[in-house]
Amino acid sequence: MNTDKLSPKAKKDITNYLILWGLLGGLFIHSFIKHGLLNQAIGYILPPATAQVPIVDSSNGFMPDWSRLKFSDMIISEDGKVTYRGSRGTETRIWNAGQSIAEFMELGDFETLELSIEKLNLSTIARVQGLNLSQLKLSDLELTKWQTLPNLVKAIPGLGNKSVTSVKPISDFLRRFGITSGTIGNASRFSRIANVQLGRVINLNNYSLTSIPNIQNASLNRFRDWQDSKINGVPGLDNLTWDNFPGLNRLNLSFVGKVDLPLGDLEANRVRSISGSYQEGFNIPCNKPSCAHFEASGIGKTTGTQWISGKSQQVRGGFGILRALNGGKEPTGRNPFGSAFKQVVWEVNEAEGSVQTTMFFRICKTIPFIGRTCSPYFIGPVPFIKYREKDPIIFGQPNTLP
Repeated sequence: MNTDKLSPKAKKDITNYLILWGLLGGLFIHSFIKHGLLNQAIGYILPPATAQVPIVDSSNGFMPDWSRLKFSDMIISEDGKVTYRGSRGTETRIWNAGQSIAEFMELGDFETLELSIEKLNLSTIARVQGLNLSQLKLSDLELTKWQTLPNLVKAIPGLGNKSVTSVKPISDFLRRFGITSGTIGNASRFSRIANVQLGRVINLNNYSLTSIPNIQNASLNRFRDWQDSKINGVPGLDNLTWDNFPGLNRLNLSFVGKVDLPLGDLEANRVRSISGSYQEGFNIPCNKPSCAHFEASGIGKTTGTQWISGKSQQVRGGFGILRALNGGKEPTGRNPFGSAFKQVVWEVNEAEGSVQTTMFFRICKTIPFIGRTCSPYFIGPVPFIKYREKDPIIFGQPNTLP
């Protein structure tokens, strides 16, 4: 607009008009932010949940796409190290930011009904992955190095009936003890070899994986101390998608709500929590001056409940002797997808109207004369699902409300 030809009075009127609208606009924006309307608007404008793991929008809510989820894609964000008593005495677990969890997590850490990973065998994995097992070495199956001959006879159906000379790695193993004939089953009864591990006598790199007949058809849990093998110590398992795990159909996904309102660190003393741990329950209030969380909405009393950020609150976790790790604490959260990992709210962004969740994992061991024990869920974070306001979210079980 050209104001050069306007009278002084007209110019003054225009100036006053602009000032008035500036003040009204400022008040509107202030109220928009103060009452959370900005976050809600962003929630409608921006696309729905994004993920660091592939997801599907199921009838229940956003959940992992099991047909694309695999260990090799789960990348940890922080370094860590822990020493503990395990099945092999004192053990140390080390991980570095940027590593896949397949490189340092073990099979026993995922011994859960919801996965039943131990029921898999190499044939199944190879068929799905398109692997040629005959091109692999015995050393590629990590657990072979600590098997004894009696272990192998027990694990692999029919092996004990074969002659010593018909199975090259076992023939070479037994020759070191002067045994050159008979069946493998009879040879395995000699006391002098009862506790001798295969990998301490022969070089497993010198033999193909299938040189021990039928080893590929034995389920993982038939082998001694199978839990101690790393995930990537089983050929193809690190890239096997989770829809191939036998136990996933056990999940109960019926308790569902929505991410209603992300609220940051200035929130204090939240008492209607739906987060916690197996040990303390999942309604643990956050009695602190900083309780970042999101408020949920859903059926009945679900509306107004709070899922507290794991950065704001730690809770008790673990059981048995390993519960002492990490000071006995884990970030608060829930286990909607079973006990294999814990879903933890990590970043709460009020301005964006979003919530970034992560996965946390635990160490589990089965120790002779003690039994199974698990640490708190403290190994993480691994990026999981990012939600925006009004996105559906699966809470899983239990469905107790404060």
